[in-house]
Amino acid sequence: MTDWLQQLAQQRAHLRNTSDPHGDFFCVLDHLGHSTFSGDDAATFLHNQLTNDVEHLGTGRAQLAGYCSAKGRMLASLLMWRSADAIVLQLPRELQSSVQKRLQMYVLRAKVKIADISDETVAFGFVGPGAAAVLQRWFAVLPTACYDKVDSAAGTLMRISDAGDHPRWQWVTTSATASEVLPQLAELLALVDAARWRLSEIHAGLPQIMLATQEKFVPQMINFEAIGGVNFRKGCYPGQEIVARSQYLGTLKRRMLPASIDAAAVEAGMEVFAAADPSQPCGIIVNAERGTNVRMDCLVEVKLAARDAGAIRLGVDGPLLQFSALPYALADSV
Repeated sequence: MTDWLQQLAQQRAHLRNTSDPHGDFFCVLDHLGHSTFSGDDAATFLHNQLTNDVEHLGTGRAQLAGYCSAKGRMLASLLMWRSADAIVLQLPRELQSSVQKRLQMYVLRAKVKIADISDETVAFGFVGPGAAAVLQRWFAVLPTACYDKVDSAAGTLMRISDAGDHPRWQWVTTSATASEVLPQLAELLALVDAARWRLSEIHAGLPQIMLATQEKFVPQMINFEAIGGVNFRKGCYPGQEIVARSQYLGTLKRRMLPASIDAAAVEAGMEVFAAADPSQPCGIIVNAERGTNVRMDCLVEVKLAARDAGAIRLGVDGPLLQFSALPYALADSV
């Protein structure tokens, strides 16, 4: 792994300028970590812990899932898939250790072995139509539908939700393979900072729970059921009753929407306020990155009534939020 880190540092010294919003690029997603769950009871164990169906997850698919507290508040959002001998969970490194330890507490007598493989695994993110031709050098057949997955000797390749007109993939492989392919990739595509991938996640409307936003949201507050992260037909998991109640009883009063802000810095967990009622926050920044238009692009969880009533600001008297349309439909139109 040391050789890989040294090679990555050398390549990053030559990051290319990709201010062109239509340009193709790739990046190293080293802000993400990976845990594996193996053993006879691994699927059943995770099925009873996460918001999505794990028992019926096949080797040709990946899927989103959430991990909730007993109060139905999200402790983590994650991407998961089956490898040949395990189930892999991908989530931010800043949460991975604590989430893995929490899940370990509930294994008890189940036949489950949990391992942190973050230091042995590298994830690349690819954005743009030109990336497809590059990936075909290592994968004869590319996954085409959202969250389809293929495996080869080079690793695992998954199609991720598009960001506007820009197709996206994730390639997860070993550090040895990553060291071998990185120079070739850098010759063929622009290597950029992982912030550009996180920006594409915002443009795709995909939230990521961070340390600052743990236990802030029931899944529906960040549209998690709309993007395939919740299965309402599966059995119980921590917080399941509250999540189900939020879905079927009453009207959802809070949702996540994209917005841009003319501010120097915006971070997850910052509060937003309605100009008409600055006495208490009406929402929270879920994720934020510097956009290609110089403004900060964000995903914002907000009270719909406050959004409809008028101006919303970052902080009590900060800059205004400019809301835009989601890239997908919600069952309850906002």
